[in-house]
Amino acid sequence: MTARTRLLDPAVGKAMSALSAAAKRGLGDPALAELVVIRASQLNHCAFCLDMHLALARGHGVEEKQLDLLAAWEEAGEDVFDERERAALALTEAVTVLTDGFVPDAVYERAAKHFDEAGLAHLVSLVVAINNWNRVMVARRIPPGGYTP
Repeated sequence: MTARTRLLDPAVGKAMSALSAAAKRGLGDPALAELVVIRASQLNHCAFCLDMHLALARGHGVEEKQLDLLAAWEEAGEDVFDERERAALALTEAVTVLTDGFVPDAVYERAAKHFDEAGLAHLVSLVVAINNWNRVMVARRIPPGGYTP
């Protein structure tokens, strides 16, 4: 085991797993949760997380067309991603990239039309959790293929 693969303390990994599980559970829509974590993982170039969450998404019945077009969800149209999914993906991108140093009000308000306060809290928490995982896995250079359900 190299120094890079030891970068995650087991107690931290357990806490991160608990955060991820609580956020997913609170969101209450496993298919949407997987779309969100896949999109963040695409933006963060995390091959391990993409490999893992693509498998999980398929297990939750996410359509291949959605998985194929997720990187271009804005252009894919509402027949591929409904408005709730599109609002969640826009918020995912805004929280992940933070281009302007903050999440624009319009993006947050768009999501608030489709999620109640608790739903928004869980959605943001899920994005924060996967961003943490992406950064840990990329920093450790963990290759895809190691995940088994």
